[in-house]
Amino acid sequence: MTIRIACLGDSLTRAQFSVDYLDLLERRHPPGDVRLARFGANGDFAHNLLQRLDAVVTYPPDVITVLIGTNDARASLADYPVDQAMKRKQLPELPSADWFQCLGAVVARLRAETDATIGLLSLPVLGQQLDGAAAQASQAYSRMVAEVAATDEVAYLPLHERQTEELRRADPPPIPYREVTPAAAVGVLLQHAVLRRSLDAIARRRGLVLTTDHIHQNSRGAALIAEVIDAGLLTRSR
Repeated sequence: MTIRIACLGDSLTRAQFSVDYLDLLERRHPPGDVRLARFGANGDFAHNLLQRLDAVVTYPPDVITVLIGTNDARASLADYPVDQAMKRKQLPELPSADWFQCLGAVVARLRAETDATIGLLSLPVLGQQLDGAAAQASQAYSRMVAEVAATDEVAYLPLHERQTEELRRADPPPIPYREVTPAAAVGVLLQHAVLRRSLDAIARRRGLVLTTDHIHQNSRGAALIAEVIDAGLLTRSR
């Protein structure tokens, strides 16, 4: 039986700037075992995801994965351009930890209008200095994801914890976190599309273990997303 999977999220799920974890997830299974649908939008906050669930509930999926919150966590950092993000994403209020609780409303609608097994992923680690402000923000928001999963009785998929283990094992150089500007994102696309550099090559040139730019995933980071989804959801769906 083919399992229909809807993957919800932001640019990590859209996979224009990241290695495609949906592709890696599909490769973990024999042909025809899974059918993946992508519901990712660049720059989305949890609020934005809540506004675009109509397409998801009419799919309808057997399994839903939700990977959202990276931009909410980034907005808590001192150098994040909050005003620009609010205008670009038409946010009605300033992003905050309290506002991130609208993730619960996302889960409530998915539970009410689908019969899918639902899994909430904790956030990928921001940056690679685990004691830095960016990584600590992604950890704090991951704890909130865990609280929503427990309250709403859906699966919690410990991506942040898995990536933290990987970074501790790799013991990478202490490269400071840098916020990604639109120009920097375009620069990665140009290197990838014009200079034909792989995202992994870009990550290596920058000394980054799991990402290309402290946020978007290279193959190693994306593989961990696929691994956590597979272990936490798909084995129980058969």
